[in-house]
Amino acid sequence: MIRIGVIGQSGEISAATYKLAAAVGREIALRGAVLLTGGTNGVMEAVSKGAKENKGLVIGILHGDTADVANSYTDVPITTGLSYDYRSLILVHSSDAIIMVAGANGTLGELSAAYLNRKPVVIVETSGGWADKIREAAYEGCYLDERKWVKLDYAKSAKEALDIAISRIQECCKVENTNGILVDSAEE
Repeated sequence: MIRIGVIGQSGEISAATYKLAAAVGREIALRGAVLLTGGTNGVMEAVSKGAKENKGLVIGILHGDTADVANSYTDVPITTGLSYDYRSLILVHSSDAIIMVAGANGTLGELSAAYLNRKPVVIVETSGGWADKIREAAYEGCYLDERKWVKLDYAKSAKEALDIAISRIQECCKVENTNGILVDSAEE
């Protein structure tokens, strides 16, 4: 099963960002992938709502020890007992690809963690926050440094973001077996 992590800012977000994040969640659900988020509000709530309304599975990787911080669209709240930054590492490591929608400082840290762990990353540029600024700040417009560990991809829409994310997952030596489970091609 393909696992897509969505990173983006918590708290209050614009109506346009909320709508775009919900569309990303809808696309994830329609493609049969599992959505992973930080599980709380803002972009995480919007993307969770979009997935849930389209019968998707929503997993919230939560900071702290209580599930009561999870948004109401979360199917599986996972309490980590950790702070936000360490919870974010679990989210990154548990995802096959990351989609960035808007974002503030915490999202920037998650982007860096994804890059360091060579996860495919798709940035929805039209969503605001850091997502609209990364290309300008990135090395050669698509890397976080000169090592060029993983190329950052950019999308303008939810559909395009999912097209790219699924493509990058398939390129990263992973295939779906006959049961729909994502496995390393070396294990087949």
